[in-house]
Amino acid sequence: MTPPSESHPLLPETVRRVDTLVGQAQAAGRAPSVIIGVMRDGQLVHVATAGRTPTPDPDLQYRIGSISKTMTAALLLRQRDEGRLDLDDPLERHLPGGPLGTVRLRQLLSHVGGLQREPDGDWWERSAGADLDTLLAGLTADKLSHPPHRVFHYSNLAYGLLGAVLERRTGESWWDLVRSRLLDPLGMVRTSYQATEPFARGYVVHPWHGTLHEEPRTDTGAMAPAGQLWASLTDLARWAAFLADPDPEVLAPETLAEMCTPAVLADLDSWTAGYGLGLELHRLGDRVYVGHGGSMPGYVATLSVHRPSGTGVVGFANSYGLRSGALSTLGRQLLSTVLDLEPVPVPRPWLPAAGPPPPGVAELTGRWWWMGREYELAWDPDTDELICANLLPGGTVGWRFGRDAAGRWRGRSGMNDGEILTVRRDPADRVTALEIATFVFTRTPEDLG
Repeated sequence: MTPPSESHPLLPETVRRVDTLVGQAQAAGRAPSVIIGVMRDGQLVHVATAGRTPTPDPDLQYRIGSISKTMTAALLLRQRDEGRLDLDDPLERHLPGGPLGTVRLRQLLSHVGGLQREPDGDWWERSAGADLDTLLAGLTADKLSHPPHRVFHYSNLAYGLLGAVLERRTGESWWDLVRSRLLDPLGMVRTSYQATEPFARGYVVHPWHGTLHEEPRTDTGAMAPAGQLWASLTDLARWAAFLADPDPEVLAPETLAEMCTPAVLADLDSWTAGYGLGLELHRLGDRVYVGHGGSMPGYVATLSVHRPSGTGVVGFANSYGLRSGALSTLGRQLLSTVLDLEPVPVPRPWLPAAGPPPPGVAELTGRWWWMGREYELAWDPDTDELICANLLPGGTVGWRFGRDAAGRWRGRSGMNDGEILTVRRDPADRVTALEIATFVFTRTPEDLG
């Protein structure tokens, strides 16, 4: 239970609490082994383990199950960003001739396409997988359980079909896309299609006498995009770090933010769970966590990230579930524990700007007024953005404006996301006012524009 990185170590009390909760979960859940990692600021800062079958280690592979879906979704969004498809494309455009052609790619990503949960045939997770042609041949109109976008209905079949779209669109296999577009750039060298030694064998634990039944390690074929992959804890922490702060060479940050935006509520009674584009969303108190759970015969996995703080929890157990609850629930509990005990991360040091603002920026900064309310416009040299903050007590977080392709200041956050900030000038070319979505900001409260 030693942290692999000492750069941002957890406090001793946080470590003690995390280790205790993991030990209790393994004992009560009767899992052969449990391993949980805490990620912060891109680093795996603590690893908690329990059990000895086998002895857990950050380099040991487990099966990640449906966390594979998050990678399938990232690949599809990247194809959209590169102009090769549109999320509102009907399935028919990419897989012609099938009975589900009117369902949109966006609906499949967020599990509101109305599809049944599983494909035809034997339980795909525990059986040798069929090829893509066989999967598509098994589709019938009665695979639609609900009208599209009526209700959230989790569907593994939907992600098998999204993988098929990727293969038909690119001419590459889903696994080759995962490896070349995601794993290699992120240095995830211990994530693989099939188990690679060392790996934990997966079991079903007998409920009465505690004996272990080893489960098959299947190749799920065309359903691989829904749950095939294996990974070490170290690699899964790298993926969690990517979801917290993406490498723009792999996926644009604004695209990942889109994946984290709720597309549907999965819990209509209390609004504590939803789904974005390939990512589960859970609200615990005032925090929202993004990530995914995973299960395959013999394994369960968890990944939860609190993006504002750059903190995440990842983990595995090599049993088909825990008798005392869900590993994903434990992961979110541990994430809340870390954030509750260490709510304020160590701040990065402030550094002076390397040079003056770009031409035309300094004259925009300073105090502005709208309807008797005072605002301050500042320049962020790190991002080359303007930040407009309400100076009233308890004012909201400042709106950010960056330059778009046409050189205009366009909103990137809050209620003015996407809106244009227009600079008004007098005949002498002096700045007189700012206009945002028809709201005019002036230099004094008396001048209402």
